[in-house]
Amino acid sequence: MDVFKDFAARVTAAVETLAAERGVALPDGLRITVEPPRDASHGDLATNAAMLLSKVFASRPRDLAEEIAARLSGGGVASIDIAGPGFINLRLSPAYWLRVLSAIVDAGDSYGKSTLGGMERVNVEYVSANPTGPMHVGHCRGAVVGDALASLLEFAGFEVTREYYINDAGSQVDVLARSAYMRYREACGEDIGEIPEGLYPGDYLKPVGVTLKEKFGESLLGTPEIEWLETVRQTTIHAMMDMIREDLAELGIVHDVFFSEQTLTRGSEGDLVAETIADLRTRDLIYEGRLPPPKGQLPEDWEDREQTLFRSTGFGDDIDRPLMKSDGSYTYFANDIAYHRNKYLRGFKRQIDVWGADHGGYVKRMTSAVKAISNGEASLEVRLCQLVKLFRAGEPVRMSKRAGDFITLRDVTDEVGRDVVRFMMLMRKSDAPLDFDFAKVVEQSKDNPVFYVQYAHARAKSIFRNAAEVFPSVSFPLRPLPAADLSEIENEHDIALVRRLSEFPRLIESAAEAGEPHRIAFYLYDLASSFHGLWTLGKDLPQLRFIHENNEQLTAVRLHLVAAVANVVAAGLSVLGVRPAEEMR
Repeated sequence: MDVFKDFAARVTAAVETLAAERGVALPDGLRITVEPPRDASHGDLATNAAMLLSKVFASRPRDLAEEIAARLSGGGVASIDIAGPGFINLRLSPAYWLRVLSAIVDAGDSYGKSTLGGMERVNVEYVSANPTGPMHVGHCRGAVVGDALASLLEFAGFEVTREYYINDAGSQVDVLARSAYMRYREACGEDIGEIPEGLYPGDYLKPVGVTLKEKFGESLLGTPEIEWLETVRQTTIHAMMDMIREDLAELGIVHDVFFSEQTLTRGSEGDLVAETIADLRTRDLIYEGRLPPPKGQLPEDWEDREQTLFRSTGFGDDIDRPLMKSDGSYTYFANDIAYHRNKYLRGFKRQIDVWGADHGGYVKRMTSAVKAISNGEASLEVRLCQLVKLFRAGEPVRMSKRAGDFITLRDVTDEVGRDVVRFMMLMRKSDAPLDFDFAKVVEQSKDNPVFYVQYAHARAKSIFRNAAEVFPSVSFPLRPLPAADLSEIENEHDIALVRRLSEFPRLIESAAEAGEPHRIAFYLYDLASSFHGLWTLGKDLPQLRFIHENNEQLTAVRLHLVAAVANVVAAGLSVLGVRPAEEMR
């Protein structure tokens, strides 16, 4: 039950009735919103419908508000107040809130699910790290944000495909292959000494060297690089992707699609980059021309030459962009255009990419490219993730010995667990920097949000277990009760908790529309605080306790509050990819 949609429909019906009476034509696509008032003392709900429609009705906003309000009385409305220039503030009756509570209990952990998306297909691409080593903490935040965003969109009624773009066609994979070949020589018994500068030094390549030895024996030793490079490269990429999948699985992340960059030019469908350039050329979006020099100091490799350029300025970019290098090979941008065109041809008109903040300068050119390749039918949304800084009791964390020069994702998840990592990565908006302190995230205190939210669910489950011991006849899960049977919890403290619970469906939709899963984490912390606060009040006010040992009926009624909290916390955590705790140890 969505309180805000319920009353938006009521206000819309009142406006439509009034318009019919007056012979007024309402604007097409009329969308009336009902929201919590900015000041909670003004009531439970507010709408500015009268101010938005005053010109349509040729009325003063306050006069129109009075007429709309007259058609909203009853049906759970306790009082209506017209404020300021024409805000309509509604205060709902306790009986209405108890109907909401019963609906939440009835919905279980599906409460808040929405049809907002209408099963629109959405491609969410995230992580997409170069397959040159294990996942490091720099990938962690984007991985969690992307996965939580995908789950949020699914919960809001979209059909989501989770995708990983394997950057396996650039020069970095040649460096990877040469690094793995060093470990292969080591596995064959050679003393390779220090890993040469420019190669990857991490110990994670030692197992790859062993695999190469087991697969090829010593047949690759002493042969020219041109003979072994491709074989070693493909074997190493495969091993690295297995490692990356395992690292992501430890974080609870599983992609639906892994798309190899190599297939853009060497796949079964031929050269998709050339095909893309040809398609753009037929629409006069490609031309041969020269670019002005970059502003500021010229880079050493800049040359003034005629280039194959994409007319990206026609789609919102600052300058046109080159698609071919001086040696005739494709630029990264050309590959990326072809890749996003491939997504479009697979049926994804809405595409979302989650990138690191250092790619912010790349956003305009890619959003312009997606408009171009789809004739404006598709859109690209980019979510940028800022860096994560690791601390231990306030001190920066040292590098990982296994990785060589960075902290691995596995290091983090092994120490504090997947649920802690996922929740904490969502406790800030993705484009804001995040500090992650190993000591603080495992504290059992209100200052640790993941503990505080997990404890709310565990406390709810503990209350159920204790109630079952006192009253074995109480069955779980609880069945929804009519509002009249729930009248024992009409006090202001209980109703305040129900109000908080009622915000969840609206929050899901607003967070999905904004692409901001961190809003769910914030909400769960506030809900946990409300629940823990009510439990604490019960120490001084016996009527607020959830278990009344001498009154089974009252206990069964008050357990509905506990069940509703458990349902919403579990649903919210599922969106974040965090497992709800049954008990805290």
